[in-house]
Amino acid sequence: MNQRAAVVQGVGGAVPARRVPNSELAERLDTTDDWIRTRLGIGARHVTRDSSTVDLATEAGARALEMAGFGPLDVVVLATTTPDRLCPASAPEVTARLGYTGIAAFDVNAVCAGFVHALATGNALIRGQMADRVLVLGADVFTTLVDPGDRLTASIFGDGAGALVLRAGHADEPGALRSFDLGSDGTQVATVEVPGGGARDRLGLPVANHDPYLVMDGPAVFERAVREMTGSSRRVLDRAGWEAASVDRFAPHQANIRIIHGVARELGIAADRVVTNLEHVGNTVAASIPLALADAHDAGRLAVGQRVLVTSIGAGLAWGSAVFTWPELDGKARL
Repeated sequence: MNQRAAVVQGVGGAVPARRVPNSELAERLDTTDDWIRTRLGIGARHVTRDSSTVDLATEAGARALEMAGFGPLDVVVLATTTPDRLCPASAPEVTARLGYTGIAAFDVNAVCAGFVHALATGNALIRGQMADRVLVLGADVFTTLVDPGDRLTASIFGDGAGALVLRAGHADEPGALRSFDLGSDGTQVATVEVPGGGARDRLGLPVANHDPYLVMDGPAVFERAVREMTGSSRRVLDRAGWEAASVDRFAPHQANIRIIHGVARELGIAADRVVTNLEHVGNTVAASIPLALADAHDAGRLAVGQRVLVTSIGAGLAWGSAVFTWPELDGKARL
């Protein structure tokens, strides 16, 4: 008997309307278009003015559900670091806006690795027969956590959302999720963090500083990102019984272009197999991977049966990878 599996049935993405090119940042920060493109691989990003995490997640989810033919849902899992409110979670509101009530809906926070963790959760719910259909979302308005005067982080991050619909199916179907690898290293909390505003800060307990904006050790992030994404990718490929050379499309977290190229080079994956949309949207945190897949689908870069590898790392530090084949999908993932 063929093994039960979670199968991708739809993909969707959304970004805010406001596009911020490098030239706009160069007008107010000590930077240039050339510096941002050379160091980060980014030409522009979308920055929210009036679209919240729930707004963007709802739009991306609606696109994915439309592609999947709508129908019943059992669970909604939202990966985000920027919920609309500290309490409650944002997933139930997204779910209600999409027209579903009475079903399970919850948030997952693993920052830039959040979507892979949410995808693993959806996979486990379906394989464990606790759900037949799951909407997995990644959405962040991370620019709200970025110091607008910091030329590095203001250049890196953008806002957006992405989504995949999963349904119960069989392991040999195109679109079936195959294997996962998840990990973390909590000794590296200070490598990437927003130190102010949390429970410790509110309680008056000792904190490194009270900065409400993201602080990041760039060189340390680069070194660990390449190492952990490479290692996690190798482990998940081994679990699936795949060679790196057999991967048709590599869709890593869109951190920066040097990290992406570094991981691909370590794995031996050719540049023409790497999926990127970094130049147009920047690093959209939990939205990064599903938004890249949505854009690749719309560009015709994903074909039925192709082997796909995704990998990510985020603050925590947390990382995760997954492998699956691409399904046959009709329709556009983005407006």
